Parts: sequence; structure tokens; C-alpha cells
Amino acid sequence: MGEESKPSGPDLTKGVSLDQFKDGKLLGHVGEEDILLVQAGSEIFAIEPSCSHYHGPLAEGLVVGDTIRCPWHHACFSLRTGEATRPPALNALAVWEVTRDQDRISVRRKREMPQPAASHRSAPTPEKFVIVGGGAAGFAAGETLRREGFAGTITMLSDDGAMPVDRPNLSKDYLAGNAPEDWLPLRGEDYYQDAGIDLRLSTNVAAIDPKARIITLGSGDKLPFDRLLLATGAEPVKLQIPGADQPHVHTLRTVADSREIIKAAGSAKRALVIGASFIGLEVAASLRARKLEVHVVAPEQRPMQRVLGPEMGDFVRALHEDNGVHFHLEDTVEKLEGKRATLKSGSVIEADLVVVGIGVRPRLVLAEQAGLAIDRGVSVNEYLETSASGIFAAGDIARWPDPHSGQDIRVEHWVVAERQGQAAARNMLGRRERFDAVPFFWSQHYDVPINYVGHAESFDDIAIDGSIDGRDCLLKYRKGGRVLAVASIYRDLDSLKAELDMERSRT
Repeated sequence: MGEESKPSGPDLTKGVSLDQFKDGKLLGHVGEEDILLVQAGSEIFAIEPSCSHYHGPLAEGLVVGDTIRCPWHHACFSLRTGEATRPPALNALAVWEVTRDQDRISVRRKREMPQPAASHRSAPTPEKFVIVGGGAAGFAAGETLRREGFAGTITMLSDDGAMPVDRPNLSKDYLAGNAPEDWLPLRGEDYYQDAGIDLRLSTNVAAIDPKARIITLGSGDKLPFDRLLLATGAEPVKLQIPGADQPHVHTLRTVADSREIIKAAGSAKRALVIGASFIGLEVAASLRARKLEVHVVAPEQRPMQRVLGPEMGDFVRALHEDNGVHFHLEDTVEKLEGKRATLKSGSVIEADLVVVGIGVRPRLVLAEQAGLAIDRGVSVNEYLETSASGIFAAGDIARWPDPHSGQDIRVEHWVVAERQGQAAARNMLGRRERFDAVPFFWSQHYDVPINYVGHAESFDDIAIDGSIDGRDCLLKYRKGGRVLAVASIYRDLDSLKAELDMERSRT
């Protein structure tokens, strides 16, 4: 083995003592495999040390009961079984048997991994479950149904031409050229066949009849269902100006969109990003990684100010400017004539590539036509069930009663969509599980990750701990004296603790 790949810490087959632990954890190895020992109460567990999502270091995570949470993106794993109990992680981690002789702890044997979802099914049942949508919520629901032992038919209808993918990567590492395309699918093609999930790509749904329990496809075919999950997601808001329909003008939502932008970036020299949203600025950072000159036009005084506040907005702008991005704020693009963009201020930007990131809107047409209750989204109860019995909604379209803020909220976060998909699946099985997860998202800008826990539609003030410019900070967004949300940079453990505090302080 090379010097860099040597296993970490002590050889656990020879035993270690509790006084070698730091904050209840110890990195060691058995043979060439790294292992994390974790003390949880009076028990000691041995688990793989890296999160199965993006390989976050669990040694820096938070132990809650007999689980451990990843510091990067708040995935959660059972210390007993290694199973991923919360997205964004989907794959289980290996666990080892721990032997304890008074104060001496040793590890020798790996436990058998939990069986994959496909092998959990009991005898087939006549029940027919249908999922409309192939995004985060739809995929998580299908995977959870099989993991929970559902043995009926599962049909997943997606109007996308690609299998369910890790969408955050489309504006981050994949677009920047740092991740290959084969990293994108959440599961390989074989998974759906092995799990008995009938995944139908490039399939449009024309109508839903809640009473007759029938879906009509765009082809005219009819599909009966016993339980239905609507996870139709959101679509990019289209730019309504002259020239917005030109071929060098792009939006980013799908794998195909990201591929097209990458292809165009190969011959482009200057890019114009319209909108300073999270997606817009992640695109700007990714295109800078590809050495394009990048200009950002947006009507706001500061990027991301509405969500993150003025101080963080100023920091984000300075970070992008330090990396060569040119901002044109408090301005808008009025028309695109060929490669020439004319701004309201009178300025002109010549750009070979234009990416529009001015927000998304939930895809509600199917729900509206089916007569489901709508309130700036599909209204669902605490079990994610719509106004029609047996029909559930999850992800970007769902507006649910949030027990932390005490409001009905709808958010467009990847992790929320995955967690809702899992909860909806269990409730389709009759579990009556309240959805009460605290919203979480992350955004990546060059080497700076921003984590955000909670949800603040508005706030009275922001308490800042640490230094934003020093990239070591925790911001608390308060309204009426209550902390509704927390943003952080390189305060991963504090972010996890804030999430836990919110879970424990429901209204």
C-alpha cells in the first residue's frame, strides 16, 4: 500500500481502551478496512467511517440515540444495522461486531449487510401502486416501498428521458467537469428490474380520475391504481423577453439540460447567467471552472438576500467576484438579439451561452384537473395525503403543515423531497407516519459549502456567530424571538445540532 492509502488509527483486532476515544469516537482499522468506533450511551458500535452519499466524515458527525448523522448533508445511519435511515444517503454502511472485555474493546468480524430492497418482498399481492414523477420524491418512494416489503406492483411514470438522477450534481460537480456522468443515476438500470419497479421513461400523464382510480397516459392507455403518489416536481420559469427562444439560451433542470450546457460551454468564451438564485450562482461557479468568462444579471441588490440576508449576500457576491464573475445587479435583460443581450440600464453583453435561472414553479396541472385541493401547491395533511383519499403528494409540489414554523409550507429542496417520498411511501402502506422532518439544503460555491436548516419565509433579525468573511460562521434567522432557520459555513456539527434542536421544539 502507498503511504496515502494506509488504514487509519490503531489495529482494532488488538483492542483499544475507552480513554483513546475522542468525543465518543475513534477511527481505527481491521486489516485494510477503516472503521469508526462510536460510543452511544453504554454501547460501542463499529461502522464504516464515510457517508455513502458523498463520503462525508462520520467521525465529525453527531450521534443521536443509536444513530449517527453526517456533517455534510445530514444523512443518518443506524449504528446497529448500518442502514441509511434518512436521505440524502440511500445505501447502507458496513457494520462490525464489537467485543468488550471490561475496558478493552476489539473488532474482528464484519456483520452481514442488510438485504437489498428487492429481496425483502413477500408473496405478490394484487395491489397496484403508481408514482407519477421520476425525481427525488418519486424515486425515494419506490425504493422505500420495496425496502418496507411491499409486494404489489409499482409503476413509476417519468416524462424525463433519463433514469432518476442525483439532481444537485447537475449544477455542481457534473456541470463543472469534476464528476463523470455515470455518477448521476441514483440507481443503475438493473435495480429497477431486480426490485420489480416498472420505470417508464419519456411517459406523459394526461389525466387522473381520483374516483375511478384510473390514470390516462398521453398515449391514451389507461392505468388503474389503488394508491397514487404525485411527485411531478417543478419546472423552470421561462424568460418572457424577445430572443429567449434562441438555441444558445438554456435552462437547467434535467440531465439533458446539463449535457446541452456542457456541450455549448466547450466552444463558448463568454456566458451570461440571468438570475442570481442558488442554481444560477452554482452554474456561474461551474462555468468559471470551465474557464468561461461569466456575467450574472439579476434585479436584486444582493444575491440570495431574501433567503440568507444582506451580510451573507455580500459575502456570496464577493466570493464569486474573487473567482472572476462579473455582476450586473439591480438590472434585467430586456432582449436577446443573437448573442447580444441588452439590459434595462442600457448596457450590452455579448455572450455565446445564456443560462436562465429565475426560479421554478410547481407542476400542478394534473392535480388541479383532478380536482385536488390547491394552495400555491398541492395541499396535503401531516401524512402527505391530498384531499382525495389514497392519493399522496411529495416533493416540490407539496404544501404541508410544518410543525416547527406552525405554517403550511412548500419548499423546493432535494433532501426534503427524498424524505417526503419515503414518508409518503410508508403512509401509502397505511403506517400513518407524520412528516415532521426539518427542511435542509446545501449549496456549493467553489470551495465554500453553505448549509441551511429550517425554513424562514421572513425574519426580523439575524444573529451572527463567528465570521462570514472568515468562512467560519453560524447565522440564526429569528422571527418573534424564535429561531426559524440556521445557515452555516464550516460549522457542520453546529448545523446538525441546530437541526436536532428544531426537531425537539415543535409548535
